Amino acid sequence: MSENRVDPTPVPASPIIPSTGLAEGDWHRLHPATPLLKGGIALIAILGIVLANLRERLIDLFIGAGSPEGDPIDWLLAEGYLPLALLAVAVVLALLVVGFYLSWRMSSYRITEEVVEVRSGIIFRTNRKARLDRIQGINIVRPFFARLFGAAKLEVNQAGQDANVQLAYLRSAQADALRRDILLLASGTHRAEAAAAPAATGGLIDQRVHELLAPELDPNAAPPESVVKLSVGRLAGSLALSEPAMWLAVLIIGSVVGAVWSGVFFSAFGIVPAVIGIGSFLISRFTKSLRYSIAGTPDGVRVGFGLLTTSNETLPPGRIHSVQVSQSLLWRGLGWWQIKVNRASRSSTSGAAGQENTTILPVGSVDDVAKVLELLLPDIEQRELIITGLSSKGGDDGFVNSPKRAAVLRWFSWRRNGFALVPGAVLLRKGAIWREMVIVPQPRIQSVALRQGPLLRWLGLAAVQLHTVAGPITPTLGAIDKATGIRLFAETADAAVASALRDTTHRWRAGEATA
Repeated sequence: MSENRVDPTPVPASPIIPSTGLAEGDWHRLHPATPLLKGGIALIAILGIVLANLRERLIDLFIGAGSPEGDPIDWLLAEGYLPLALLAVAVVLALLVVGFYLSWRMSSYRITEEVVEVRSGIIFRTNRKARLDRIQGINIVRPFFARLFGAAKLEVNQAGQDANVQLAYLRSAQADALRRDILLLASGTHRAEAAAAPAATGGLIDQRVHELLAPELDPNAAPPESVVKLSVGRLAGSLALSEPAMWLAVLIIGSVVGAVWSGVFFSAFGIVPAVIGIGSFLISRFTKSLRYSIAGTPDGVRVGFGLLTTSNETLPPGRIHSVQVSQSLLWRGLGWWQIKVNRASRSSTSGAAGQENTTILPVGSVDDVAKVLELLLPDIEQRELIITGLSSKGGDDGFVNSPKRAAVLRWFSWRRNGFALVPGAVLLRKGAIWREMVIVPQPRIQSVALRQGPLLRWLGLAAVQLHTVAGPITPTLGAIDKATGIRLFAETADAAVASALRDTTHRWRAGEATA
């Protein structure tokens, strides 16, 4: 195995965010505004219904207009039920307020050396635990309404179905520091005496304004050279060249041509609802992807985005099971690529633009891809081969490509349909029109399968599949030479076992001492 390794992007060696003091094993309560943020919508809805039914009375009170027949308030007045109705509304509101308060009082959380634990419930008690050694990522979401109260939601992502643990809501100023405390415990760090967090300065309004205007990514959270940002122009261009935008253009052009051909111009207005729907979808994707950034931190890759509602998630080392770098035909001339990953967990919060949170880089240049791969897979060597292999047409390019007889099954892509084994990973490349490369870290490979059906057997070919956790990526490669496929199967299986034995990413800071 070669020792000429590319040093990963440097990250700060010392912690930046002071300790919260909340990760010492004691029970703590959530943000005082949690009842309003979790159940306040129900109160607002009830008040809205009451006001809607009182609207005619309010109009009559202020401008003297008469109420129309059939008004519910008139019926209640005529039957003498208005006091009872108002009493019922007051009782319901009081019960909701008391219920929300008791729910808040009965909800608490603690962080120990082993788990993040949350208990809640008034009548039926619930206790959820997330083991620190199973953490797949920590996501912090700040909805706009919650930001007005200085609150944030922290979600600890775990492998498994419905295994995540949420702390909703925390004080916004503590969320990032608490995430760091949890990750320090999960990393195996031997903590020294924790430094206290500085007291907040300024008034309440000044603090809220500062939180609303603060950049999505703290400049001190990661070195500038490790940050990849999504420019507004490239974001707009990628949406304009996306499939929804293409369908919208086809729909508009088709309806206009049809209206001119038939002479019934009014028929073109029939597409207005579809135009509004697709247009709103594209605008929503654009606004939700603003301030998108990917950065390297001491405890993993941080992905953040959002303008009004912000979200940022930290993926600890070793939690990426496979990476897919792809390019659609529409992006070919601009040299744009997209990066997706397979993870062992799913966040309840969608990623940027409403996409799955497995999309790490919605759109980026080759340089952006190189930076992101360096952040996601710092231990993978020979990145130059990965970058050059993305656009290579095949041939003698460092990959073992399909033989010419594979053109029966791969008409256009047989020249670049191939694989490469590099120290730390297996590379699977395919596609000539829609280009794609899948990178699977060797420690994350769960098993290897080699398949050969009747047609593949007749052509002397085989197909291979690397099994990882479920996700949008399926690491498969078909139509490769049978002999090379057998060699790939054996070498990959041996490398996966050896890499898994050496892997220490589950305790990526073991042995360190951090304040």
